Amino acid sequence: MSEQAKELLRVEGLKKYFSVKSKGLIKKEIGKLYAVDDVSFTLNEGETLGIVGESGCGKTTLGKTLIRLYEPTGGHVYMDGQDVFAMNKSQLHQQRRRMQIIFQDPYSSLNPRMTVKEIVAEPLKIYGEASGNELNRRVMEMLEMVGLSAWHANRYPSEFSGGQRQRVGIARALILRPRLVVCDEPVSALDVSVQSQVLNLLADLQKELNLSYLFIAHGMAVVKHISDRIGVMYLGKMVEIAPKSAIYDHPLHPYTQALMSAIPIPDPAVKRERITLGGEVPSPVNPKPGCRFAGRCPYATDLCRQQSPELHEAEPGHLVACHHLSI
Repeated sequence: MSEQAKELLRVEGLKKYFSVKSKGLIKKEIGKLYAVDDVSFTLNEGETLGIVGESGCGKTTLGKTLIRLYEPTGGHVYMDGQDVFAMNKSQLHQQRRRMQIIFQDPYSSLNPRMTVKEIVAEPLKIYGEASGNELNRRVMEMLEMVGLSAWHANRYPSEFSGGQRQRVGIARALILRPRLVVCDEPVSALDVSVQSQVLNLLADLQKELNLSYLFIAHGMAVVKHISDRIGVMYLGKMVEIAPKSAIYDHPLHPYTQALMSAIPIPDPAVKRERITLGGEVPSPVNPKPGCRFAGRCPYATDLCRQQSPELHEAEPGHLVACHHLSI
């Protein structure tokens, strides 16, 4: 990716809270689940930003909210300078052709009653971009780009393996030639032997179609393979963003350091000191003031428990949210 790449996406203070209601006949709101809380970052054209963190940290909610599959609680998302959250229904409909998503589960994300051809052609029909022979040509061309052949077109999703189904999902997402693709853990449901094939396919398609990826995953090895930069999330907060080399060679946030220490080294002669985190993961429902990681952090102080740290540039291009680094 060029250093002079143009900014495609800017996310400012994104928030998504879910209402938590009491059980029983009369349901009252007893709190809010802070799934995504004041998250900001940028994404350039042709870049891949990997988003990692533990299950339940808000990665998927982040991806779905910024393309408005979930309506946001607050914040702004600018794509090419236009505020996606300020768009009306008609404007958003047109914007969606430029923002697509590849879902995690290749089994439930495809309609079992539609053939592969119908699934991939559906976006073209919705936007009236092609019909007849032109529609068939574009569908066959896209199937070939994702590693499928014409004879797959009239078959149903149930006749394919998980890796082949995910290729169909990728074809459907890219048929409109979007500029931004949210990849929501697109290989986590696949066999390890198939994961690398799909990752290589995504990398090849990115170069060929000049795509920008927001790549969500919980495996550090996966995001290292495909990402230019990596953002680390913890309990709805972005705690560190940096180029992947900085994240892997010199992580600054204590949580990122713990994640990195858990990655096995494929060399029995080299040993890595494992960082074991104490305490329990706090609830995202009505969280306490201060840093979300304070209860498990070995460096936590009273300031950490009282005031939430802001994401700041600790090193050139390396953003981190941690009081410990500024003390």
